Amino acid sequence: MTETTKNSKKAGLPPGALVHIGKQKAQKIKISVIDYDKDTYTEKICETIEECFEYRDTEKITWINIDGLHQTEIIQQLGEHYELHPLLLEDVLNTGHRPKIEEFDNYIFLTLKMLGLNKKADSIVNEQISFILGKTWVISFQEQQGDVFEVLRERIRESKGNIRFKGSDYLLYRLIDTVVDNYFYVTEFISESTEKLEGKVLLSNDRKNLLEIQHLKNELRNLRKAVAPLRDAVTNLHKDVTMIQEETKRYLRDVYEHIIHVNDSIDSQRDILAGIMDLYQTGVSNKMNQVMQLLTIISTIFIPLTFIAGIYGMNFENIPELHYKNAYFIVWGVMVFISILMLFYFKRKRWL
Repeated sequence: MTETTKNSKKAGLPPGALVHIGKQKAQKIKISVIDYDKDTYTEKICETIEECFEYRDTEKITWINIDGLHQTEIIQQLGEHYELHPLLLEDVLNTGHRPKIEEFDNYIFLTLKMLGLNKKADSIVNEQISFILGKTWVISFQEQQGDVFEVLRERIRESKGNIRFKGSDYLLYRLIDTVVDNYFYVTEFISESTEKLEGKVLLSNDRKNLLEIQHLKNELRNLRKAVAPLRDAVTNLHKDVTMIQEETKRYLRDVYEHIIHVNDSIDSQRDILAGIMDLYQTGVSNKMNQVMQLLTIISTIFIPLTFIAGIYGMNFENIPELHYKNAYFIVWGVMVFISILMLFYFKRKRWL
């Protein structure tokens, strides 16, 4: 389904109408809650969205995570209880959004892309993840179960570091930082794939290498679309947002530097890939020149022979083959055999 087709679902609907735009990646919505302070910790899976409502006005820090976006009525119920703007919920359900940040009176909305690797297909997978930061709570929306936050959950459970002593803004920082750190694994995968491809292109000009170059170009394009806009969003988050404490803003500046690093890595890989494409085209051109050189030599040898045969070839009185009854079929057989032999030779030399 194309992006235009997806967005056509909302044609004619009023602003703020809740429609899930994107692929359904979860069979069932999963709602999990982590509630903690420096002394206590609670974690549970909620059967209904109403079980989350009691955490809105507590003094503890609460992280509500929702996996699956296709049941819009659940998102709507949550939005009504937490007094979230309908346009914000609309952005949560539209998985084609660029990373961005919006500040409201009592909360902050941030959406970005969470990247992962499908090693079987040698490709990058991404999903949209959205965060809403309140005074004592953070709500995250994911398209499917399975994420990069398990290490963070373990640190909260075991009270490692200072996360249990910080506020909800610090929790949001840790979530963003975890997503961005995972970008480095993705760029390393691209870098390794590029190095392997460069070696292949040096050894061979196989058409498969061209398809792999195009595949990596598309992956880098999608990666850049996911990462580049996040730089501006994090800039606004650590400079202009009043709900973020000054101490947390210092941490967010470190996240900003990581994003710059990832962007630079993407640009570097794009340049390397462009060089590999030039190398591939140069190899194809050299190979073509070699083929043309060989064919030119063959043609040069046979041109005078063909000229002589054209003048004298059939003008002799004594040609024994003319009187042999199967000569016609033998000549056809020789011509077919030579044609097949030449095709086999060209194929073996990878000229075809």
